[in-house]
Amino acid sequence: MRTVRINRTALTRNTLAALSGLLAGFAALTVAELVSAAVRPEASPVTAVGGAAIDRTPTGVKDWAIRTFGENDKIVLQLGIVVTLALFAVAVGLLALRHRRTGSAAVLVFGAVGTAAAVSRPDSTGFTDGLPSLVGAVAGAILLYVLVGRLTRPRTVAGEEDESGWDRRGFLIAATAAAAASTAAGAVGRALNSRSAQDAVASRDAVRLPAPASAAKPIPAGAQPRVRGISSFTTPNDDFYRVDTALVVPKVDANTWRLRIHGKGVRRDLEFSYQDLLDRPLIEREITLCCVSNEVGGPYIGHARWIGVRLADLLKEAGVKPPSRGGEADQIISRSVDGMTLGTPVEDVMDGRDAMLALGMNGEPLPFVNGFPVRMLVPGLYGYVS
Repeated sequence: MRTVRINRTALTRNTLAALSGLLAGFAALTVAELVSAAVRPEASPVTAVGGAAIDRTPTGVKDWAIRTFGENDKIVLQLGIVVTLALFAVAVGLLALRHRRTGSAAVLVFGAVGTAAAVSRPDSTGFTDGLPSLVGAVAGAILLYVLVGRLTRPRTVAGEEDESGWDRRGFLIAATAAAAASTAAGAVGRALNSRSAQDAVASRDAVRLPAPASAAKPIPAGAQPRVRGISSFTTPNDDFYRVDTALVVPKVDANTWRLRIHGKGVRRDLEFSYQDLLDRPLIEREITLCCVSNEVGGPYIGHARWIGVRLADLLKEAGVKPPSRGGEADQIISRSVDGMTLGTPVEDVMDGRDAMLALGMNGEPLPFVNGFPVRMLVPGLYGYVS
């Protein structure tokens, strides 16, 4: 008969070492969140790494993710990143129990990955975007070194070594204090990041869309069939689909937003503020928008009444001509505030259809998730080029 002896002290130390790694990872993330409030929310490690992952994901995989997870694809990605970091943190904690300095140094790998992801993003502002990951990793490395030190340094009482072989009380105090401080740092960081978006929210609340110079025709009677299970003819803003690459929905202050038209084929560089566009003659049209990933009967299609500035008029003012009329450029390259770019055929925008820079949707300023303050909209083209 075989007897198995369990070394409970070793088992407890391994468990607490794994916990130390998790606490160090948690501290790294929350400190980074706090620092990102002083830089910009998009520079937080989870957002930066997630964005970099999206940039490097093959189109086929992205399409599969959209079909499988729908509008929750980004939540799944973020959860995957957090789970991966948690497993890495546990492994680092166990490593630190045997090689304390090596374990702490391994935490800095977290900072290196986050920093590289942040500074390589298309919308990066430079080295400062890497500061949240860097500072967070240093905080996590120091915390891991301290916590594991409590597990490896004997505690003496009245000149005698504690039989457990490590400072149990010191570890519990340090771990509790670290958890509380990390939670507070994360909460403050989230609160500050939320406050940074208040100017954008206030600018949207202040918008009063003017009456269009060219109004949309009334929706014909009977356009909405009274059939159970059939969606409404007009898709409410809250129900309109969202498919994009942004882990954090950009919230842009309309007062500081600017549109610049420049580049090949442009004879006169032009720049417009949001108010400049509001002051121009506006058109209102009923337009259906569909995602290229949508299948027949799928959810990624919506219809709304849009109001905006005719895009062809702006291009003509800038001296742009379509290729069929001798124009030099065949694509409009649009760049969003988060660095995403897309190309739209100049010919399609200037062929007489009601392509617009949309300012409003169903009688309201654009929702943030649909591009406030301004988004391009080209009837007949899929959403990813519109």
